Amino acid sequence: MTLDAGALLLQTVPFARTLGVTFDHTEDGRAVCRLADRADLHNHVAGPHAGALFTLAESASGAAMLSALGDQLARAVPLTTGATVQYHKLAKGDVVAEGRLLASREDVLAELDAGKRPEFDVAVEIRNAEDVPVCSFTFTWTLRPNRT
Repeated sequence: MTLDAGALLLQTVPFARTLGVTFDHTEDGRAVCRLADRADLHNHVAGPHAGALFTLAESASGAAMLSALGDQLARAVPLTTGATVQYHKLAKGDVVAEGRLLASREDVLAELDAGKRPEFDVAVEIRNAEDVPVCSFTFTWTLRPNRT
């Protein structure tokens, strides 16, 4: 599969483009993206707003999912069904998110092939410029089969 998952995500999620999310790497159920430090994205304590961090993490999550399952878009729509977040430290400076699919492609496709609506998780960690974790997320995704 030769899908550029980062480019696809930025094409289909305009808000990620608006914030300036960029992708370093997407393949095999993993994605790395970043958000530059910008004053217009800061909160009241001069770090990236939680909404900006969430969007960065969701972008990494979506691209990780697409890098493994993007070839299934003709038969199913990917949707997030939930998310959890833990904030560990105030983020300062540029931040980098790494997303990792926690299910195997084979297991997800087996459920889809069986006519089920698979659910699976993608873990995301965001690190600051010093490579220190500042927050972590788990996104739950589903593939909703297209109606024929």
